[in-house]
Amino acid sequence: MVSWCSWLSRQSNTLKVSGSNPGEAILFFHFSVFSSSFHAACYSKSFFFLHFSEEEETRTDWRNMFKNTFQSGFLSILYSLGSKPLQIWDKEVSDGEIKRIQDDDIQSNILEIIGSNVQSTFITCPADPNSTLGIKLPFLVLIVKNLSQYFTFEVQILDDKNVRRRFRASNFQSVTRVKPFICTMPLKMDQGWNNLQLNLSDLTRRAYGTNYVETLRVQVHANCRVRRIYFSDRLYSEEELPPEFKLYLPVQKA
Repeated sequence: MVSWCSWLSRQSNTLKVSGSNPGEAILFFHFSVFSSSFHAACYSKSFFFLHFSEEEETRTDWRNMFKNTFQSGFLSILYSLGSKPLQIWDKEVSDGEIKRIQDDDIQSNILEIIGSNVQSTFITCPADPNSTLGIKLPFLVLIVKNLSQYFTFEVQILDDKNVRRRFRASNFQSVTRVKPFICTMPLKMDQGWNNLQLNLSDLTRRAYGTNYVETLRVQVHANCRVRRIYFSDRLYSEEELPPEFKLYLPVQKA
């Protein structure tokens, strides 16, 4: 059974949900971006794991990382079990930590991003500030754990007006604000591990009345634990996902 959470909208209806502080309730607008809780659950579909050898890394032109890459199915840009999970990412740490540790719930290694100030501790992709991802797949999925602390992440996209827009989701914001170059949105997460799914094409159209072209950059701030971040050509059900893209909870012995 999947529990859904919806956020951002320009519609008039609102939902009341738990806020980021104990006992606090916030109002946010309904939209078609979801957070679903995980259940242990196989499927054959084209997908792409990003990995470069040290030699390839020095040869690669990072200006538009995936612009000339055939994109279909799944494209993963972070996997916590990889040999170098932050190979194409840069990190900024101030009064915090970014480290790979074992999560007790899933009994597997994950990437933890924690800091006293969410703005000053984060990871960003691509690592080169002058480069862009060039990913045209319209769905962004983040498999992250709710640490019951302030948390935010941001996606920068390019639309068909050749304008760079940013979408920022935060669990400490209560209303949606749309400005010319940035749209900030409230985020509601379940306890434990969450599957955050963003329909970037729909977001762009609803917020700005333009068409999504590609994703330029992804930035994830404290405080959270990350298992995987990937793009896909559509939303996939749990049964359709490849095993590597699922989060398995250990079986509890009676």
